[in-house]
Order: sequence, then C-alpha cells, then structure tokens
Amino acid sequence: MTARRRDTPADAVTPVARGALRARGGRTPLADPDAPPSHAPHLADPHLAEVVLPDPARVDPDVLTTLLARHGWVRRGGAQGRYSRWAPPEDREPDTSLLVPADRAFDDSLELLDEALSTLARSGVPSARAILAALLVPGDEIHWRREVPGVGGAVPWGAEAELRAAASAMLAAAAKAGQTRAAYFGARLDGYAADFLDRVLVVAPGTGAGLLTAYSPAPADRHTATTLVLALEALREAVDLQRATGRTDAFDNGVRLGLSRELISAVVQLVRGSEGATVTLHWSAAVGVPHGFGNRRLLIEFSPGDLPALEAAAEQLERSEPAVQVELTGAVIRLKRAVPGGEGVVRLRVLTGAEVDEVRVRLGDADYRTAVGAHLDGTPVRLRGLLERKGGFRRISGAREVSVVALDDADRDRLAKTLRLRATGFRGAGEGEDGPDEADGADDAG
Repeated sequence: MTARRRDTPADAVTPVARGALRARGGRTPLADPDAPPSHAPHLADPHLAEVVLPDPARVDPDVLTTLLARHGWVRRGGAQGRYSRWAPPEDREPDTSLLVPADRAFDDSLELLDEALSTLARSGVPSARAILAALLVPGDEIHWRREVPGVGGAVPWGAEAELRAAASAMLAAAAKAGQTRAAYFGARLDGYAADFLDRVLVVAPGTGAGLLTAYSPAPADRHTATTLVLALEALREAVDLQRATGRTDAFDNGVRLGLSRELISAVVQLVRGSEGATVTLHWSAAVGVPHGFGNRRLLIEFSPGDLPALEAAAEQLERSEPAVQVELTGAVIRLKRAVPGGEGVVRLRVLTGAEVDEVRVRLGDADYRTAVGAHLDGTPVRLRGLLERKGGFRRISGAREVSVVALDDADRDRLAKTLRLRATGFRGAGEGEDGPDEADGADDAG
C-alpha cells in the first residue's frame, strides 16, 4: 500500500471525486492518479489498496478525535492539554496507537498529525480507512446495513444491487421532501433529486457485504439529511402504532415531517428479501450537529415483520395525494393519433409550470393541430389542465386554452439548443410506470 500527500483543500469536491464515486456508480479505491509514483512512500501491508492521505495542515485535531471516538477507538491517556493517545477498538492491533495534538498551536502538532494519518493508512482495522475517508470527503455519513444470508460473509450479487437501488431511492425521496412535502411525488422533482444524487459520494472502503456508506454534502444539502432522519423516525413510529393498534393515521401525519410513498417504497425495497435492515446517520464532524438533533439516536431498524404495514401505508399515501391544477408551458416533442381528424396524444417537455420533466396530454382535433403547428415551427405551447396523480403525475387531463407561445428567432434557437442538450437525459422517460403512450397509431403531423 502506498500513501500520498494531498495538497488540495479538504473541502474541494473536484479532487475528492478522483478518489470517490457518484452514488449511482461503481466502486474504486481512494486513489490520486495524478500523484507521481516517486512521491509515494511505501507502507507495510501489500494487501491494502492505495489510499490518499489528507493534508495534515488542513486536518482539525478536534474533528479527528471526534471521528476516532465515533468509530470506537479508545483513548489511552496522553499529556493533558497537549495531546491524546488513541488505540484501536476491541484491542485490535495492540502495537498501534495514535498521538493527536490538542490543537495546531504546538510546534510538533503538524508532525503528530502526519504520523497519526500515516498510522491510520497502515492499519488493518476497517474503521481506520473510514476515518481517512471522512477526513477527505465533506458531508454527513449515511450507513445502510442489510442482513442477507450468504456464504463466508459474501452475499448474492442481486442483494448488493438491491441495497444500492434502495439507498438511492431513499436519498431521492428525502431530497424531494426537503424541497416540499407531499404524500406522493411521482415524477415531480425528479430532476432535482437526480442532481442531488450526483453530489452524493460513495467512498471506498466503509462498505462490505450488505453494507453501504454514502456522504451527503454538508452544510449545502444538510436539509436532505435532516429530512431523512425526521421521515424515518416518523415512519418507525407509525409502523409501531399500526402494528400495536391497527391505526394508520400516523402515516398521513408523518407527511409533514417528510414521509412519502417513495420513502416507504425505498424502505420496503431495502427490507424485502433480507432478515432486517438498519439506517444510521453520523453528522459531519467538521460541520457539527444541526440544531435540534443533538439528543437523537440516529439508528433506525426495520424488519420483515414490518412489510405488511409498510406496503399498505405506501398505497395509502399514494391514494391521498390529490391531482394538481396547473398552467404549464412545454415544447412539443411527440405527436400521435390513430385516426386523422380525431383526438391525439401530445408529449410535452415541460419548460415552466410543473415540477415534472415531461407530460402527456390528450387533445381534440383543433388543439392537436395547434400543437402540430407549434412543433413544426419550433415554438412551445401553453395550456391549462389537471396534473393527474395516476401514472406518477405525468398526464394532463381536461386540457384547455391551448395556445402557441410566440418566440423570436433567437429564442427559438435557444429553445432548440436546450431541447437537444436535455434530450439525452430524457430518452425513454415516457415509458415510465404509467406505460406506453395512450394512443396507438403512427405519428401524425397533419
């Protein structure tokens, strides 16, 4: 294993991303591909992947000691007011200890931090790598543990895929609820949730069979992490109440705390096929604990026995979310009707007026021809209607006041460029949970 000095600031996301992965990507070790090999001192254990060491000049000793205590390292004394000595948990590696200065004011503080970080890099204790990762990556740590039967500590491939999918869905639901409360979001705020997931980092190590650790940006996106905690607590209490008394009103009440059909579905996905699942959160040691969360035990467990209540609650919340009256502007990207002169279905890429990316609208002949003209002219249309819950808020019913939005040549060119840039991300978006287009027949531009 080799250790490399990191000269970039600890809060710089771009260099960190070289040793970290987006939450929806694969896994790679913490490594800096740009560092010259000659600057990488050899460390003892060849079985450990190479790691990136934080710059000791940018490591806060208080943050380091917080992380050591969080991961079970034991304080073994030290000179009061000068440094503390730490040993690995459970008497692992008896010959390993760290000296952490009380602050950076002492002459030897930088040297002690350098030695402590190098010792962590050499250590075979799993938490040592997790501590280094937490020092490198700013953010709140979210841990998922899924108990799945396996052989020799290994679990089936599909179980790991289910864990990652459930964690992604949970974070997406929390991100949406952090923006606005809703019992059922459907496709609303999908773009915002996707952008948030692109800012979440998964760092190796800290993961294993049935384990996943992610870092949610803090303080920038802390509202998502706090919403996740509140929503999971509300869900746990609602399930307990339902199982004890049969009452289901607590699920509806939990919506104001961030509970949603999507979050419940993510928990169902996490628990189903397992012997139980746990979600744990540790606040960023560098940022500190948010107001009002100091006394919370941020560990929430769910078991297979919770599944009937969870599945019923997900259906209940989906039914409770009302349809929404909207006035939206969208670019016509698809036209379809079975019979000339009859009704047709138009797909719009939403520009303003609704928190969804695309909607489908059934139009009468006159309005359909208006949409055809707008499509051929490269201009958007504006309309009013009811954004329906059914199908994930992807359909407009009762469309009226369909009109073309006039654009000059420059605006039309900008719109065309925007649609081309967004097209890649939306390929296939219309084939979501509400199925294929409502009308059959060939595309009709006349």
